[in-house]
Amino acid sequence: MTNRERVTSLADLPQDIAPQRDLWPGIESAIAPAARPARRPSRAPQFLAMAATVAALAIGIWIGRSFLPGQPATTGLTAANDTGTAPAVIQAAFVTDPKYLRERAALVRSLESRLAALPPETQTKVAVSLQAIRASMKDLEDALGKDPSNALLQELLVNTYQEEMRVLGVVHEAGASRQEI
Repeated sequence: MTNRERVTSLADLPQDIAPQRDLWPGIESAIAPAARPARRPSRAPQFLAMAATVAALAIGIWIGRSFLPGQPATTGLTAANDTGTAPAVIQAAFVTDPKYLRERAALVRSLESRLAALPPETQTKVAVSLQAIRASMKDLEDALGKDPSNALLQELLVNTYQEEMRVLGVVHEAGASRQEI
Protein backbone atom coordinates (compact mmCIF):
# COMPACT_ATOMS: atom_id res chain seq x y z
CA MET A 1 0.00 0.00 0.00
CA THR A 2 1.41 3.37 -0.94
CA ASN A 3 0.88 6.75 0.68
CA ARG A 4 -1.32 7.84 -2.15
CA GLU A 5 -3.87 5.07 -1.95
CA ARG A 6 -7.06 5.98 -0.28
CA VAL A 7 -8.19 3.93 2.79
CA THR A 8 -11.93 3.33 2.84
CA SER A 9 -12.12 0.87 5.74
CA LEU A 10 -10.01 -0.52 8.53
CA ALA A 11 -9.59 -3.75 6.60
CA ASP A 12 -7.58 -1.78 4.04
CA LEU A 13 -4.90 -1.03 6.65
CA PRO A 14 -1.91 -3.36 7.01
CA GLN A 15 -2.13 -5.70 10.02
CA ASP A 16 1.56 -6.36 10.71
CA ILE A 17 3.13 -2.92 11.24
CA ALA A 18 5.11 -2.68 14.46
CA PRO A 19 5.20 0.64 16.32
CA GLN A 20 8.43 2.61 16.04
CA ARG A 21 8.86 2.43 19.77
CA ASP A 22 6.95 0.57 22.51
CA LEU A 23 5.75 2.93 25.27
CA TRP A 24 4.30 0.34 27.65
CA PRO A 25 7.50 -0.56 29.57
CA GLY A 26 7.97 3.11 30.55
CA ILE A 27 4.35 3.53 31.61
CA GLU A 28 4.46 0.33 33.63
CA SER A 29 7.61 1.38 35.50
CA ALA A 30 6.12 4.81 36.23
CA ILE A 31 2.94 3.48 37.82
CA ALA A 32 4.44 0.45 39.59
CA PRO A 33 5.62 2.35 42.72
CA ALA A 34 2.23 4.04 43.00
CA ALA A 35 0.33 0.77 42.82
CA ARG A 36 -0.72 -0.41 46.23
CA PRO A 37 -2.34 -3.63 47.25
CA ALA A 38 -6.08 -3.52 46.72
CA ARG A 39 -8.00 -2.74 49.90
CA ARG A 40 -11.67 -2.88 50.65
CA PRO A 41 -13.44 0.44 50.49
CA SER A 42 -14.56 1.76 53.85
CA ARG A 43 -18.22 1.27 54.73
CA ALA A 44 -18.20 4.03 57.34
CA PRO A 45 -19.82 6.62 55.02
CA GLN A 46 -22.63 4.18 54.23
CA PHE A 47 -23.29 3.49 57.90
CA LEU A 48 -23.19 7.19 58.71
CA ALA A 49 -25.68 7.90 55.94
CA MET A 50 -28.02 5.17 57.20
CA ALA A 51 -27.74 6.41 60.79
CA ALA A 52 -28.50 9.98 59.70
CA THR A 53 -31.53 8.76 57.75
CA VAL A 54 -32.89 6.80 60.72
CA ALA A 55 -32.31 9.77 63.04
CA ALA A 56 -34.06 12.17 60.66
CA LEU A 57 -36.99 9.78 60.33
CA ALA A 58 -37.31 9.41 64.11
CA ILE A 59 -37.20 13.17 64.62
CA GLY A 60 -39.81 13.67 61.90
CA ILE A 61 -42.17 11.18 63.51
CA TRP A 62 -41.63 12.75 66.93
CA ILE A 63 -42.35 16.24 65.58
CA GLY A 64 -45.40 15.00 63.67
CA ARG A 65 -46.90 13.37 66.73
CA SER A 66 -46.04 16.16 69.15
CA PHE A 67 -46.32 19.51 67.45
CA LEU A 68 -48.42 19.46 64.30
CA PRO A 69 -51.98 20.84 64.42
CA GLY A 70 -54.85 18.40 64.63
CA GLN A 71 -53.05 16.07 66.97
CA PRO A 72 -54.63 15.10 70.28
CA ALA A 73 -54.14 17.60 73.07
CA THR A 74 -55.42 17.78 76.63
CA THR A 75 -58.35 20.18 76.92
CA GLY A 76 -59.65 19.60 80.41
CA LEU A 77 -63.26 19.18 79.22
CA THR A 78 -65.20 16.30 80.67
CA ALA A 79 -67.70 14.31 78.73
CA ALA A 80 -69.84 13.42 81.67
CA ASN A 81 -69.62 16.64 83.65
CA ASP A 82 -73.35 16.76 84.14
CA THR A 83 -73.81 13.17 85.35
CA GLY A 84 -71.97 13.50 88.65
CA THR A 85 -69.41 10.84 87.74
CA ALA A 86 -65.67 11.35 88.09
CA PRO A 87 -64.49 13.58 85.24
CA ALA A 88 -62.55 11.89 82.48
CA VAL A 89 -60.27 14.22 80.55
CA ILE A 90 -60.86 14.12 76.82
CA GLN A 91 -57.68 14.18 74.84
CA ALA A 92 -58.94 15.49 71.54
CA ALA A 93 -58.41 18.83 69.84
CA PHE A 94 -61.91 18.96 68.35
CA VAL A 95 -63.61 19.57 71.73
CA THR A 96 -62.09 23.01 72.31
CA ASP A 97 -64.51 24.83 70.00
CA PRO A 98 -66.10 27.57 72.18
CA LYS A 99 -69.35 27.55 70.20
CA TYR A 100 -69.77 23.82 70.77
CA LEU A 101 -69.06 24.22 74.47
CA ARG A 102 -71.58 27.07 74.86
CA GLU A 103 -74.33 25.30 72.94
CA ARG A 104 -73.82 22.02 74.78
CA ALA A 105 -73.82 23.73 78.18
CA ALA A 106 -77.05 25.58 77.34
CA LEU A 107 -78.73 22.39 76.13
CA VAL A 108 -77.64 20.46 79.23
CA ARG A 109 -78.92 23.26 81.53
CA SER A 110 -82.33 23.23 79.86
CA LEU A 111 -82.51 19.42 79.64
CA GLU A 112 -84.44 18.81 82.90
CA SER A 113 -87.10 21.44 82.22
CA ARG A 114 -87.56 20.29 78.61
CA LEU A 115 -87.76 16.63 79.64
CA ALA A 116 -90.45 17.45 82.21
CA ALA A 117 -92.66 18.78 79.42
CA LEU A 118 -92.49 15.47 77.53
CA PRO A 119 -94.63 12.34 78.07
CA PRO A 120 -93.20 9.80 80.58
CA GLU A 121 -92.40 7.14 77.96
CA THR A 122 -90.48 9.74 75.91
CA GLN A 123 -88.60 10.83 79.02
CA THR A 124 -87.55 7.22 79.57
CA LYS A 125 -86.39 6.84 75.95
CA VAL A 126 -84.34 10.03 76.15
CA ALA A 127 -82.79 9.06 79.50
CA VAL A 128 -81.81 5.62 78.18
CA SER A 129 -80.37 7.15 74.98
CA LEU A 130 -78.32 9.77 76.85
CA GLN A 131 -77.09 7.15 79.32
CA ALA A 132 -75.93 4.90 76.44
CA ILE A 133 -74.27 7.84 74.65
CA ARG A 134 -72.42 8.94 77.78
CA ALA A 135 -71.30 5.39 78.54
CA SER A 136 -69.98 5.16 74.98
CA MET A 137 -68.16 8.49 75.43
CA LYS A 138 -66.49 7.24 78.61
CA ASP A 139 -65.47 3.95 76.97
CA LEU A 140 -64.06 5.76 73.92
CA GLU A 141 -62.20 8.27 76.11
CA ASP A 142 -60.67 5.41 78.13
CA ALA A 143 -59.63 3.65 74.92
CA LEU A 144 -58.17 6.89 73.53
CA GLY A 145 -56.24 7.34 76.76
CA LYS A 146 -54.51 4.05 75.98
CA ASP A 147 -54.12 4.70 72.23
CA PRO A 148 -54.40 8.47 71.58
CA SER A 149 -53.32 8.28 67.95
CA ASN A 150 -56.04 5.81 66.92
CA ALA A 151 -57.97 7.61 64.17
CA LEU A 152 -60.91 5.21 64.31
CA LEU A 153 -61.44 5.83 68.03
CA GLN A 154 -61.19 9.59 67.45
CA GLU A 155 -63.80 9.41 64.70
CA LEU A 156 -66.11 7.29 66.86
CA LEU A 157 -65.79 9.81 69.70
CA VAL A 158 -66.63 12.70 67.37
CA ASN A 159 -69.65 10.79 66.10
CA THR A 160 -70.74 10.13 69.69
CA TYR A 161 -70.49 13.85 70.54
CA GLN A 162 -72.56 14.63 67.46
CA GLU A 163 -75.17 12.06 68.49
CA GLU A 164 -75.37 13.58 71.98
CA MET A 165 -75.86 17.03 70.47
CA ARG A 166 -78.55 15.65 68.16
CA VAL A 167 -80.46 14.09 71.08
CA LEU A 168 -80.12 17.25 73.19
CA GLY A 169 -81.32 19.36 70.25
CA VAL A 170 -84.34 17.14 69.59
CA VAL A 171 -85.28 17.21 73.29
CA HIS A 172 -84.89 20.98 73.32
CA GLU A 173 -87.17 21.42 70.29
CA ALA A 174 -89.73 18.83 71.41
CA GLY A 175 -89.85 20.20 74.95
CA ALA A 176 -90.49 23.72 73.68
CA SER A 177 -93.45 22.56 71.57
CA ARG A 178 -94.56 19.92 74.12
CA GLN A 179 -94.66 17.21 71.49
CA GLU A 180 -93.53 13.60 71.55
CA ILE A 181 -90.22 12.63 69.99
